[in-house]
Amino acid sequence: MKFQGVLFFPVTPFAADGSLDEERLGRHIEAGVSAGAGGVFVACGTGEFHALTSDELERATRVAVEVTAGRAPVLAAAGGPPPVARDQAERVARAGADGILLLPPYLVTAPQQGLVRYVEEVTAATELPVIFYQRGTARLTEETAAEIASLPKVVGLKDGLGDIERMHRIVRAVRALPGGADFRFFNGLPTAEMTAPAYQGIGVDLYSSAVFAFAPEIALAFHGALADGDDTLVTTLLDEFYAPLVELRDEVPGYAVALVKAGVTLRGLDVGGVRAPLVDPTPEHVARLSKLIDHGLELVRS
Repeated sequence: MKFQGVLFFPVTPFAADGSLDEERLGRHIEAGVSAGAGGVFVACGTGEFHALTSDELERATRVAVEVTAGRAPVLAAAGGPPPVARDQAERVARAGADGILLLPPYLVTAPQQGLVRYVEEVTAATELPVIFYQRGTARLTEETAAEIASLPKVVGLKDGLGDIERMHRIVRAVRALPGGADFRFFNGLPTAEMTAPAYQGIGVDLYSSAVFAFAPEIALAFHGALADGDDTLVTTLLDEFYAPLVELRDEVPGYAVALVKAGVTLRGLDVGGVRAPLVDPTPEHVARLSKLIDHGLELVRS
């Protein structure tokens, strides 16, 4: 799989009765792919993977594959208890995905070899390439990361910890492996643009952009400015759009997802609210988000 440009993590739209809205999901994904998404990661963190049934995961993946129609790689999530993750891996493969984003086990603090065993057991259930998501209690040492990277179906590592020193050691260890130059690393922090320059400094250029889901114009402008060395635009967007967005995001747990869904609705596609245990943004917070989006668009259009 080759990824180019901004990686798109669509939200999962829900109808008024709370069910998965496949038609609106298709419209949302089509808009992102048409805007230039370099990869579609459906039903992952921003897509409320934690709140979906395995059947919904499979259906959402099928919609993404059909709508994308080969224009960009499509990956879907699997994770949690090993039997569930294996079943999910089989389902997204059946739906036609190009790869899997493997989330770590839930609420378990495992030893390093246990994390290796988890990845081994899930990857044994699929022929698809797998990107492992380091986050929560799944904190890899460089030795463990190298061991996981050496597994035949593991092609990437996404970091959701934000420990730059740890990640730098991991990158160096994996790059030293035979074939390690082709291994892909991803910055998976919420609002990843805030840390993209730092990750770029340790050789991690790919990142997930939640902003792309509701303001692709801003996300693409930032990505282009970072790639071109336009420090003025990078700094302006960080100071005047991304930093205030993070400040708003951090006011309520779960807003890393809820605000994105609200943003998509503000831009013209009603994708419904979030499922428990998340909560929808307050009217005041939605108004602040709306002003931020307007300002960000002004910055990139000026």
